[in-house]
Amino acid sequence: MYKIILADQVDELSPYIEDHIIRNIKNKQIDKFECHLNGYLLSFYWYDILNITQEPIQVIIYFTDDDLFFLCENEECLNKVKAMVKEETSDEKTLYSFFIALINGDTDYLEELEELITDTEDNLLTSHKKECTADILGYRRLLLRLKRYYEQLNKIFEGLVDNENDIISEEHLRYFRILDGRIDRLFAHVLNLRDYVTQVREAYQAQIDIEQNSLMKTFTVVTAIFLPLTLLVGWYGMNLKMPEFTWNFGYPMVIGISILIVIVCIICFKHKKWF
Repeated sequence: MYKIILADQVDELSPYIEDHIIRNIKNKQIDKFECHLNGYLLSFYWYDILNITQEPIQVIIYFTDDDLFFLCENEECLNKVKAMVKEETSDEKTLYSFFIALINGDTDYLEELEELITDTEDNLLTSHKKECTADILGYRRLLLRLKRYYEQLNKIFEGLVDNENDIISEEHLRYFRILDGRIDRLFAHVLNLRDYVTQVREAYQAQIDIEQNSLMKTFTVVTAIFLPLTLLVGWYGMNLKMPEFTWNFGYPMVIGISILIVIVCIICFKHKKWF
């Protein structure tokens, strides 16, 4: 038989579950996958990828030859699990159908997420700096949560496929091997997306560096053009009596020399392709 209850009501299962397991469930001292004498104890924090604002909620599953129990952290989790669990011809098939429903649509979601990351990469040149930074940080946090989520499921299915207690028949074990492969692919997809986001962040940082280098280059060219003029100003700014001061064309001469210096510098810099 199978039953879906709140984790706080675990005492109701005392006729079916060993006392020390019930104590561990109450004290929340359970691992992701535990192989006991009469059954398997599974525990994971369910992260609803369709609702990214929802905090992960714990689901505990106790699975034996004859029984299948789902223990939910709260009422919301209880209702979701009830909607996903469909009674099959065996407990193995019921558990299998639950996990199928659990990861249903995950591949499509990850593909959509990949497209969003690609759009962010394409918009790096036109988007506002703070906006791009916020997007990249958001993707990193999201993928970190997904990584932790699929790591839990990965550990659970590794234990189920090993089938140390031989609780799962060979006929049904192949279904769990299929699920194990799907979880591995989802986990690998998330890792690839994390690497992709890292590459986007590096490309974004490189773009900022290029813009800063271009700006510094412009400042350097402007400084180089006006440096001779600064020397000229300093020269004629000295409190000395120079012959040019009594010449009627002294002031136009200085203006002409200044213009000539700017033109020569611009031509030289253009020839050297500095700008």
